[in-house]
Amino acid sequence: MKINVAQQLKGCIGESRSYTVNVKSSEGFPVKGEARLVLTNRSILVTGQFRTTVKDTCSRCLEEFEYSFDFSIEEEFFPAGNILTEDRVPIDDVEGFIIGEDHILDLGEAFRQNTLLNLPRKPLCRPDCAGLCQECGCDLNLNPCHCSEKQFDPRWAPLKEVLPR
Repeated sequence: MKINVAQQLKGCIGESRSYTVNVKSSEGFPVKGEARLVLTNRSILVTGQFRTTVKDTCSRCLEEFEYSFDFSIEEEFFPAGNILTEDRVPIDDVEGFIIGEDHILDLGEAFRQNTLLNLPRKPLCRPDCAGLCQECGCDLNLNPCHCSEKQFDPRWAPLKEVLPR
């Protein structure tokens, strides 16, 4: 989502504006929510709550699935130049996003980064996913596997003698 912030940059510190977001991410998934832009003494602070849907691969069964989740952002966007004096501002030491000289604030990269930060480390297609058989690779969600009945690790043989039948 691109927003022209030229008028806001000319405003007073503390001036805020809200925007309804209903766009597609760079990956083609919907992003919906409400963004609030507040002018500070050096930047525009963007905050908001958003909901998106992503495709991922289950870490147990390796099936691709889609799921939705909420995420929030709180990012600073620094102007590349002073709109009132038309001077360029040095942006070497800036830790944040840059508003171009055309005064367009692009939320796309902030959405992408915050989406990636909120992805689970081990995504599951469902909480009770059984995964794949370690021997034959059968999807245990679809079919039972009998590999564990056939295979016996000989290192466990001494324990088998101790345990009652």
